Amino acid sequence: MTRERAPKRGESAGVMALALVDPSMTTDLDADVVGTDAATARRDEVVAGVTDHAGRVARELARLQGGDYGQEEFETDRGTWTLKYEAGDVEYLRFEGRGVDTYVVSTQQSPEPEALADAMTDYDAFVESFNEYVRSLDGVLDGVADDLPEVAAVDAVVEQREHILSRIREACNAMARQLNRVEGNDYGTFSARVNSSRWELKWEEGRASYLRVGGEGGIYVLSQYQPPAPKDLRAHVADFPGFVEAFNEHAAETSETLETVSL
Repeated sequence: MTRERAPKRGESAGVMALALVDPSMTTDLDADVVGTDAATARRDEVVAGVTDHAGRVARELARLQGGDYGQEEFETDRGTWTLKYEAGDVEYLRFEGRGVDTYVVSTQQSPEPEALADAMTDYDAFVESFNEYVRSLDGVLDGVADDLPEVAAVDAVVEQREHILSRIREACNAMARQLNRVEGNDYGTFSARVNSSRWELKWEEGRASYLRVGGEGGIYVLSQYQPPAPKDLRAHVADFPGFVEAFNEHAAETSETLETVSL
């Protein structure tokens, strides 16, 4: 059986003793550390110049592409440059060459000086690639006809729709007033089925809020927001008198004092 060694002076049982540091090991820590001020200052100067210059490219791209933001790639012999911009400012300018990605301009962090120096040897080629792209668009719209055909007016259709909807709204408001009188509420709905389609009138304070055909997700014949498409109105307007008749029958059954409504 192995007998455990008793702890020496200065040691605690179960705790490994700390090795003492030789004071002579710290005597040579006076070596000078070269500062990075010059390198980072030059790097920042180059990045600022590129940001300004590439910003001109970004603004030209924005004008050409017709938007406030976007990105475009430009190929060179050494790699691919990607310019991403927003509101005319450079979001980033990335150089991908020989398997290395360098963000020459970035809103996240600055590039390492050595990587920046390598990418900048291809920057002129990037600008030339952009210039070639712009020159390739010269004359692209030549011969495009500018004598465009006349646009037909929709005045007659709109006026006819408004006339029909005005008659329907007048009748629906009359129904809403009667429903308000007999039910004693400020709002409510009346629904009826006409030719297998469900018609629903919602009213509020004696006025029609909407008239819908087809239930939830159906066609709004009347609405506070927009009129129906002419084709939708044409498809359902012939059934509206049947809805009025259903209301009149409901009115007669509910109270003899209700006035019937005619379209």
